[in-house]
Amino acid sequence: MLSDPVTGDEQGDAEFAREVLDAGQYLVLATADAHGSPWPTPVWFAREGREFVWVSRLGTRHSDNLAERTEVGLVVFETPVPATGRTRAVYAEATAGLVADEETDRCLAIFDRRARAAGVGVWTKDRVTGDAGLRLFHALADHVYVLHPERDQRREVMINW
Repeated sequence: MLSDPVTGDEQGDAEFAREVLDAGQYLVLATADAHGSPWPTPVWFAREGREFVWVSRLGTRHSDNLAERTEVGLVVFETPVPATGRTRAVYAEATAGLVADEETDRCLAIFDRRARAAGVGVWTKDRVTGDAGLRLFHALADHVYVLHPERDQRREVMINW
């Protein structure tokens, strides 16, 4: 486990990461197409452990990119950020894609729980299956990094999810 050069506290970085992720409303999802052309997209998300869940339309550039390449990067950061910078952020390298049919109920429960808590409505299976225009996507983080406002570099942090 990596230690924090400022505090020497691995647990401090893990708690910092959880705070930023729990407070975040949007994650910026960085995808790439088959040729490697990058495309960043902000998506409203829900999270359980190291799994991030969002809804999106099929046929969007980022959704099409995920069909070609499952490796993604993502970042969740505090907003608003003053012009002087010094934001708090969490970055992750992850594997992402369309939620498989057998995982729909589990991932939908994660998304619905956060949506209800945020007051953005109820999410049921009919909103993300069949003729619905939206689908569930998810990413599983392999590596997580923190950017602390008291440091000028990101650091990998091990989180016991």
